[in-house]
Amino acid sequence: MTAELRHLGEVVSAKTVAKVMASVGIEGISPRTFKVRTTVADPAASFPPDLVEREFDQGRLNAVWLTDITYLSCGVGEMFLCAIRDGHSRTVLGYSVADHISAGMVTTAIEAAVAARGGECRGTVLHSDRGGEYTAHLTAQACLRHGLRRSMGATGIGWDNSPAESFWSTFKHEHYYRHVYATKTELVAAVDKWIEFYNSTRRHSKLGMRSPSDYEMSLPAAA
Repeated sequence: MTAELRHLGEVVSAKTVAKVMASVGIEGISPRTFKVRTTVADPAASFPPDLVEREFDQGRLNAVWLTDITYLSCGVGEMFLCAIRDGHSRTVLGYSVADHISAGMVTTAIEAAVAARGGECRGTVLHSDRGGEYTAHLTAQACLRHGLRRSMGATGIGWDNSPAESFWSTFKHEHYYRHVYATKTELVAAVDKWIEFYNSTRRHSKLGMRSPSDYEMSLPAAA
């Protein structure tokens, strides 16, 4: 909030903003503890090595892409959201929503991410957990086709893909939990709108209080 006000030309301190917010009953969004398990490993699968080792931001675009799947719901049933983000700029490059978890939704997100980067992704590490949709042959083939290097953290170790968990927390606490979705179409539209907001408008502390899009535009390579 302070960064946004300063961007608009206001000269104000964080303490003053906090005081004014408190006086009018505005407070931060508290996290919720509800969590649905979405990582189901295939015991017969072979796993690629962890090429990231928790160094998610390696100082440049397209070094590491992070992907994960989270549970959503609407009035007519459950849904799942898969997203791929750049580990450096935090930009959501590709995503997909489906009514069941599958390798198909992962490959849809991969294709969208590759298109967003204009196909310039050979050698990029795609890091995920060990869910069956990521070890599937269809996902492996998509990575091979685009020159993506598959990487996976250890089973049950949330820190091995912590930026993805943090992203879901941001989405759900700032938007998803604050709305009710009657239909799948309504839910998908809400996801589309929020991700556009996240990429183009929402300020990120790790990016010097800039949005992912603004941050990428500020990089020398972008110029």
